[in-house]
Amino acid sequence: MTVRELELKAAKGRLLGLEMVYRAASGHIGGSLSAMDVLTELYFEVMKVNPEAPHDPERDRFVMSKGHCTPALYPVLALRGYFPESELELFRSIKGHMSGHPDMVHVPGVDMSTGSLGQGLACAGGMALAGKVDGKDYRVYALMGDGEIEEGEIWEAAMAIHKYKLDNLCGIVDVNGLQIDGATADVMPSEPLDAKFAAFGWHVIKADGHDFESLRAAFKEAAETKGQPSVILARTTKGKGVSFMENNAGWHGKAPNAEQYEQARAELVAAIEKLEVE
Repeated sequence: MTVRELELKAAKGRLLGLEMVYRAASGHIGGSLSAMDVLTELYFEVMKVNPEAPHDPERDRFVMSKGHCTPALYPVLALRGYFPESELELFRSIKGHMSGHPDMVHVPGVDMSTGSLGQGLACAGGMALAGKVDGKDYRVYALMGDGEIEEGEIWEAAMAIHKYKLDNLCGIVDVNGLQIDGATADVMPSEPLDAKFAAFGWHVIKADGHDFESLRAAFKEAAETKGQPSVILARTTKGKGVSFMENNAGWHGKAPNAEQYEQARAELVAAIEKLEVE
C-alpha cells in the first residue's frame, strides 16, 4: 500500500475509535489514537493474516498487551475485514460482545484476551516459542505501553524471550510519554528504554510511530534480525489527531462530551477528506 493509503486507513480508524468511545460514554481514547498508525502498518502491510480464516494456524499473531486500547484494535480489525464496522456500535454494551478489552473468544481476529497490564508480552513469548517448537514460520507481534512496562512481568518475559532466542517475536512499545496519572518520567521513569532492552539481550530499533516509512523500515529490520528478539521503540503522541487530546494525560481513559466530540469529529473528518483529495 502507498503511504497515503495507509494514512487514510489510520485516519478512518481514529474516527471509528472516537465514535466508539463517545457512544459508549467510556473507553481509553488517548493511547488508542497514539497506537493507530502502528496497528495500521501491522494489519495492512506487515502481518500475514486472512480475515476469512482468522484461526489459520499459519497466520502471524498479534497481542495487544496494553489491552485497554481496543478503540484502536477493533476499528483496524473492522477495516481489515474481520467483521462489519456496524459491530463497533456494540462496544462496551451489554447487548454485544465488543468488551472494553480484547476478547479472543467472541471477537474475530483477536489472538489473545488481554487487559491486566504486563501479561501480554509473556503470552506472545509463549506463542513464539510454540512456533519454534512446531517448526512454524509465523511471527508474533506484541504492542506494549510505556506505562505498562512498569509491570515486572514485562521484564521477566523479556528475559525468557531472549533466553529462547525468539527471533520470530517483535515487541513494540508505544512511547507516548504519558500514562493515566501523568508523565511516565514522573510516575515511574523508564528511560533509557533502548539501553534497558539491549541489556536484556534484545535488538533495539527506534521509529517514528506516526511515520509509515519509518515503521515499514523498522518492521523490516526486525524480520531480518536473527538469533534474538527485536523491540521497536515507537515514539508517538498520545491523543494523536485531535488537537485538545494531544499530549494530554487527562484523555487516557475518558469519553468526550457532546461538544468535545463534535470538535474532535470535525478534526478527524477534515483529515480524512484531505487525504481523499490527495
